[in-house]
Amino acid sequence: MLSPVFRCSQFCKNIFQFNKSVTDNNLYRTYSITKMTTHSKWKIEKNRILNLPLEEKRKLYRTSEYIILDRIYTWLQHARENEHIKTKIRTQDDLNEWKKFKINPEKNVSLAEKVSIFKGDITKLEIDAIVNAANSRLKAGGGVDGAIHRAAGPLLQDECNTLGGCLTGEAKVTCGYDLPAKYVIHTVGPQDGSAVKLQSCYESCLALKGECHYKSIAFPCISTGIYGFPNRQAAHIALRTVRKFLESNEDMERVIFCTFMPVDVDIYETLMQLYFPIED
Repeated sequence: MLSPVFRCSQFCKNIFQFNKSVTDNNLYRTYSITKMTTHSKWKIEKNRILNLPLEEKRKLYRTSEYIILDRIYTWLQHARENEHIKTKIRTQDDLNEWKKFKINPEKNVSLAEKVSIFKGDITKLEIDAIVNAANSRLKAGGGVDGAIHRAAGPLLQDECNTLGGCLTGEAKVTCGYDLPAKYVIHTVGPQDGSAVKLQSCYESCLALKGECHYKSIAFPCISTGIYGFPNRQAAHIALRTVRKFLESNEDMERVIFCTFMPVDVDIYETLMQLYFPIED
């Protein structure tokens, strides 16, 4: 027969184990709910934001200086109002690069109204999609990448964390969250000067049109910053890739080349006269 002291001790031990089990279960459930909430919050917000009317979505923007598409000059408008750009000199290397690509001259005027040069902050554009020059881990970095993440808010990183990174030359899409842009397309530019991979960046971003159904998109100068790709060669690749895409995608409304540095403004104003002449 068990002594009263032993029975009391065993009872207390059982109570302790029961309480510990309940506490552990509650902690596990709390952790699981927190984890599930963190993982699902971006999904809920993404679905909500993508279905908001425009006026409601504008209340989310972290900037009051958003720029609508109609305020961005087409290349045709820009070229006609800035005739001095005709004096900009194309080098022999420029002409050699351009000759590698055949354009359909019958589409010159119509396509000159579907491209733009924008000198400013890509995060302020109220368009369907902006392109982020991302790193392979899809983690917020510096430059354009950091600016986009700051303007979009933390849920952008939460969604990026579910994508498993991104290979060089490929592209992945997320919601724009607090950005004026509806989508962010993340692409990883080459660090080794590969023209093939850089062209693949532009092609991969444009190929996502079938998934997102965007009609306007803005590109930064991919790989020309700390990745060191030559600015002029990068512009040739961007322009000929976009020209080829537009010739076979008539429902596209606008492709915007964002040129933040003066050197890129000069290069694009020079080379767009080759790839997007304003006359037939």
